Amino acid sequence: MTELAAITAVWPGRPYPRGATWDGEGVNFALYSQDSDRIELCIFDATGRRELQRIALRERTDDVWHCYLPEARPGLVYGYRVHGPYKPEEGLRFNSHKLLADPYAKDFVGSLRWSDALYGYTIGHKREDLSFDRRDSAAYMPKARVIEPAFTWGDDRHPDIAWHDTVIYELNVRGFTKRHPEVPPSQQGTYAGLASAPAIEYLKRLGVTAVELMPVHFYVDERRLFETGLRNYWGYNTLGFFAPEQRYSASGKVKEFKTMVKTLHSAGIEVIIDVVYNHSCEGNERGPTLSFRGIDNAAYYRLAPGERRRYQDFTGCGNTLNLVHPRTLQLVMDSLRYWVEEMHVDGFRFDLASALAREDSNVDQLGAFFDVVRQDPVLNRIKLIAEPWDIGHGGYQVGNFPLGWAEWNDRYRDGMRAYWKGDGGVIGEFARRLTGSSDLYGRSGRNPFASINFITAHDGFTLNDLVSYNDKHNEANGESNRDGHDNNLSWNCGVEGPSDDAEIRGLRERQKRNFLATLLLSQGVPMLLAGDEMGRTQGGSNNAYCQDNETTWLDWSAAGDKGELLEYTRRLIALRRAHPSFRRRDFFQGRPLHGGGVQDILWIKPDGTEMTDDEWEHSHARSLGVYLAGAALVEVDAKGRPLRDVDFLMLFNAHHDDVEFVMPALPGESWRALLDTAFAEGNHPGLRCAAGEKYVLRGRSLALLTRSA
Repeated sequence: MTELAAITAVWPGRPYPRGATWDGEGVNFALYSQDSDRIELCIFDATGRRELQRIALRERTDDVWHCYLPEARPGLVYGYRVHGPYKPEEGLRFNSHKLLADPYAKDFVGSLRWSDALYGYTIGHKREDLSFDRRDSAAYMPKARVIEPAFTWGDDRHPDIAWHDTVIYELNVRGFTKRHPEVPPSQQGTYAGLASAPAIEYLKRLGVTAVELMPVHFYVDERRLFETGLRNYWGYNTLGFFAPEQRYSASGKVKEFKTMVKTLHSAGIEVIIDVVYNHSCEGNERGPTLSFRGIDNAAYYRLAPGERRRYQDFTGCGNTLNLVHPRTLQLVMDSLRYWVEEMHVDGFRFDLASALAREDSNVDQLGAFFDVVRQDPVLNRIKLIAEPWDIGHGGYQVGNFPLGWAEWNDRYRDGMRAYWKGDGGVIGEFARRLTGSSDLYGRSGRNPFASINFITAHDGFTLNDLVSYNDKHNEANGESNRDGHDNNLSWNCGVEGPSDDAEIRGLRERQKRNFLATLLLSQGVPMLLAGDEMGRTQGGSNNAYCQDNETTWLDWSAAGDKGELLEYTRRLIALRRAHPSFRRRDFFQGRPLHGGGVQDILWIKPDGTEMTDDEWEHSHARSLGVYLAGAALVEVDAKGRPLRDVDFLMLFNAHHDDVEFVMPALPGESWRALLDTAFAEGNHPGLRCAAGEKYVLRGRSLALLTRSA
């Protein structure tokens, strides 16, 4: 490649848009920094290894430093050096010896190489505010790269799948195809791999409507992990909020991500991305100076009142981004709009979303962030999902997010796990979660689809491990098994870990079927963890955040061994799609509708009679049934036509013994067994039962019966 000629023409440019923007003739650079004295734009060769030139940004508008380079072109590699006072006790940590990443960078060259030179203070000094490091960090930093944003989207459009029709599949881009035998080796574990024909065909056959990608923003590995030979697999350690992560790219080009989105859209599958706007990768006050800290520490981070050298940490990651500051809030909003408008994603899952709502250290559901999102014409029409907690005081906010937001519902996860584990006194909680958690979402005017229901997610046991381990086994993380949750509500069915005992193996498979059927037949939006449908295991690890290896990568050879479970999962998703009774847009009323005499829902005891209020509190109760009246369904299709469905009777037995359910004395035809988890693949020999007859439900099983309405 020819040597880049020195840039001689420097024009004033404009303060917006932020970042480096190619307009077809040159590149505009704009960087916000309120308290700095001087800023230099540093130009590097194409590899990012050699600094070629420094250009002073002389224009400053509303604390945005800017210039325009008419000679610059896409592919130009750059970083910043920001001059100003180094006074950590006042919240100021400028150090021009540290090359800084543009917060608005759309692409990067290279990766972070850990060195003591990355720190603004001298490593080993007792107080970082009493030392100042003069080593140059450029050699160890990834560099930003100007992109050509043009891409041929053609007739691409958002699938725009209704919330109540949505089935989410949470996956890691790398782990999903890294071991897929039909994906070309050069594409395994990449955006291109996820967009490959075998991957797309698998997702379509499974029946999911959306993939939720674990973080794909440009992130770095923590130093401890790097130095112990581990890697950050999950990706919750963001450096660049506009750039796609390069380790997932086969081509090294931004357009690969766009091609993936376009291909998934063509298959009718939405793309939701997991975003981490609650903190950055710079850690606490003892962390490195990579971007925000050196650009304007006091603006980008929440500093401790009365001790501004320290950070407020509501995330457990050392810092919390300061969304109370208008420029930091603008950064987040600009990033969100960029991923919708330029990358065509369909929604976001917000990591530790309570941290985004904090104003004056308290969680405020009507905070500036939610007000701004709600009125935004781009963002208020896409899917918004909150992880509704952080680690700070008052951070647990399940059920409290505003209208327009869905939430990861850990009350659902814990209630279902406790019930199928066999715990007593939980049937009331089980029933509330099964029917959409109206106690959490109905009071604020939200709908059942505000609840993102899940049994497992990336953080915790896989489904296979949930029924195979009582305890976590995270020794490979190098933290003496201290990391990860201790209260998993798991049950190993009698033996810890793998077992050759046919009875135990059979029970575990039945428990998996129970969990999957419960999840996919509940009201709300179901979310599957990738690989659960084929029995994926992590060897008992419930915190595999640093295991970028076969521990976390999907073993596609296991799909053949677990073919029954895979086909069973497909059948459940198809059943859900075929029957609006399992994906209602409104909560059950528990009373007769349309002037009829039958309630839309009835809770049934094993003796066939309706449950009374005090019977919900019985600690010994582990078996119950629920009747869903198809004729009482108050739903319409997209064209306003009324929907009708068949009647369903769901029977649940978390007891270890068989239970005889008496068919309730309801007018209508006899019941036909459609599903019974006591049988392989949930099949049943087509048993029919009339009112008053008994249905024998095996221990730890679920049955679904149906009849014409």
